[in-house]
Amino acid sequence: MSGSSSRGRLSALADRWLPKLVLSPTLAASLIFVYGFIAWTGWLSFTESRLMPRYEWAGVVQYQALFENERWWTAAANLGLFGGLFILFCLLVGLLMAVLLDQKIRAEGALRTVYLYPMALSFVVTGTAWKWMLNPDMGLQKVVVDLGFTDFTFDWLVNPDMSIYTVVIAGVWQSSGFVMALFLAGLRGIDDSIIKAAQVDGASLPTIYRRILIPSLRPVFFSVLLILSHIAIKSFDLVMALTGGGPGNSSDVPAIFMYQFAFTRGQLGVGAASAMMMLFTIVAVLVPLMYMETRSAKRV
Repeated sequence: MSGSSSRGRLSALADRWLPKLVLSPTLAASLIFVYGFIAWTGWLSFTESRLMPRYEWAGVVQYQALFENERWWTAAANLGLFGGLFILFCLLVGLLMAVLLDQKIRAEGALRTVYLYPMALSFVVTGTAWKWMLNPDMGLQKVVVDLGFTDFTFDWLVNPDMSIYTVVIAGVWQSSGFVMALFLAGLRGIDDSIIKAAQVDGASLPTIYRRILIPSLRPVFFSVLLILSHIAIKSFDLVMALTGGGPGNSSDVPAIFMYQFAFTRGQLGVGAASAMMMLFTIVAVLVPLMYMETRSAKRV
C-alpha cells in the first residue's frame, strides 16, 4: 500500500510540475529575447546612443529629433496609406474568394491551392518578382508596348507619386489568399441548419450572406484585422525588395527608417525611438480591437 501511495504522489507531482518544466525554457527565452530586448530598446531611446549604445539618461531628445525629421513623417504617412489600402483590399478580395469557394464549385481544391500559394513565398521573393513585372524596361509596360500599344505607360515603380501603390499591389497579392482561407474556414464552421432555415423563409443567397453569414464572421474579422495590421506595421523585406524605399524616400516606411538610422547611419538612439513608436502603433491597434472583441463576447 505504501508503494502504491508513493507512486500516486509521484504521479501527481509529475502531473503538476512536468508541464511547467517543459514550458519554462520557452517562457524564459521569450522573457529574455522578446520582452527583455523591448525593454533594452526602450531604454536606448532615452539615451544619446549613436554608433554604440550609451546608457546615460538623456530624456526625450531622441523623440524630439525623430519628430523633427521630415523623413519620419513621410514614412509614417506611407505606412498609413499602405496599411489602410492593404488591409481594405485584403479583406475585400479574401472575403470575395471565400464566398465563391463556399459555393462548393468544381476544382475547389485546386483553386484553393492556387490562392494560397503566394503565402508560401517569402516577401523578398514576392517583392523581387513584382519588381521585374512592374519594371518599365522589362515588365508589363514593355510587353504591352511590344504588342503595338506604343502610348501605354505603367511606370508606377519609378514614379515617386505612385511607388507606394506598387507595394500595396504586391502585398495584397501575397496575403489575400491567407485571408481567404481564414474566412472560408469561418464560413464552413457555421451550422447548415441556419442556412436551411433562412432558405425556407424565402431568403435569397445574397441576403443570407449579407444578413446572416458575414455578420457571424466577427471573430474571424478580428483575427484578420490583427494579423494584417501586424504585417503592415512591420513591413520591411517586401518594400526593400520591391522599391528599396524609393524613388528617393517616396515609399519609405518606419521599419526601413528604423533599420537605416540604427544600423547604417550611426544614430542608434533615433532608431530605437522609431522602433518604440512602431510598438506603440501596434498597441494602439491591438488594444481597441481586443476591447471590442471582449465586450462583444460578454454580450453574447
